[in-house]
Amino acid sequence: MTYQSQLPNTSRSGAARVIGSPAVRTASLLALCAAYIQGPLSKIVDFNGALAEMDHFGLHPAPLFAVAVIAVELTASAMVVSGFRRWAGGLALSCFTLLATFIALRFWEMAPGMDRMMATNAFFEHLGLAGAFVFVAAFDLTKGPGA
Repeated sequence: MTYQSQLPNTSRSGAARVIGSPAVRTASLLALCAAYIQGPLSKIVDFNGALAEMDHFGLHPAPLFAVAVIAVELTASAMVVSGFRRWAGGLALSCFTLLATFIALRFWEMAPGMDRMMATNAFFEHLGLAGAFVFVAAFDLTKGPGA
């Protein structure tokens, strides 16, 4: 017997109404995309900092990479939150997250210690985030008409 089947139908339908409401759905998608909205806005406000970040990770030419990162994060986030080709935005953010994770969180190259442990945790958290975006894309592609 699954946990879901143990819930009374009234509890399940009430939870479905709340969790499935447009407000909760929008708030959840905004939360999922929060880092991909805040990050590029910070890069725009402090473009020299964005260039320094690109240089730090060996991404050259730094201005081209900084602009590309800003554009991808903001555009894909807007797609996920708005629902316009949500699947494509989700897949873009998943791929972006995986690529950035393998560039920025190379814990296997670090000496043992607190920094390595923190980078390891962040690496696997980002894998989970990438998986969540694949889930968003899959749900968007497989939902029924009118859903």
